[in-house]
This record gives sequence, structure tokens and C-alpha cells, in this order.
Amino acid sequence: MAQELPTAPVRVDAWIWSVRLAKTRSAAGAACRAGHVRVNGERAKPAQPVRVGDEVRLRQEGRERIVIVQRTIAKRVGAPVAAECLIDKSPPPPPRELAPAVPVRDRGAGRPTKRERRDIDRLRGF
Repeated sequence: MAQELPTAPVRVDAWIWSVRLAKTRSAAGAACRAGHVRVNGERAKPAQPVRVGDEVRLRQEGRERIVIVQRTIAKRVGAPVAAECLIDKSPPPPPRELAPAVPVRDRGAGRPTKRERRDIDRLRGF
């Protein structure tokens, strides 16, 4: 890149969506409202601005994504351009062998009882 221009702050939900950390903008906003997004260690609302150098932590699908804002963008762009807008500091995902198995119920067994549901939750680690 020739010369870096100073970029204006962008809404955190729009930035998460535009760099492809969330599938939709509404999903990014919902993650913010649910408390799954932190900017520089503080819980973020969807309209909170992010600037270059901010650390964004996003909890999704059982793991935490830690990214540093390299460039702010408000519109969704291609994957190669989106990859240039962040530095990924996330730990690697756990191997599939360590992921808890999903219990399978026999067909026609009905809904699980309260005891079975607690056992299932304990098995999943909730």
C-alpha cells in the first residue's frame, strides 16, 4: 500500500460483519447485545465505534476470536481485502476429537426427562 490514510471510526457491528466474523449484520448486532463482543476489554454495544489498533474479542460457536483492527471498513468486501483489515490473534480451535459428542436418542423415545436433560447438559459442559 502506498500511503495509509487515517480512517474514521466505524460501528463495531458493521465492522464485524464487513470483515466476515459474522454471517449477517443482524447476527453481529445480536452478538453485541448478548454480551459476546468486547472492545479493548469492555462490553460493546452495536453502535460502539472501533478504531485502528482496537482489540475486538468475539465469542462464537464455543470459541473466542481475538482480532486487532488493522483498518476500518463499513461495507462488506471480498475475503482477501477483509483479511487485510484485521490481525487474528485467536488461539487455534480445539481438535474435533476433544469436542463433546452429541447424544443421540432412539427414535420415538420422546422428549428427555429433567434428569436426562441435566445429564445431557453436563456431558456438553454447560
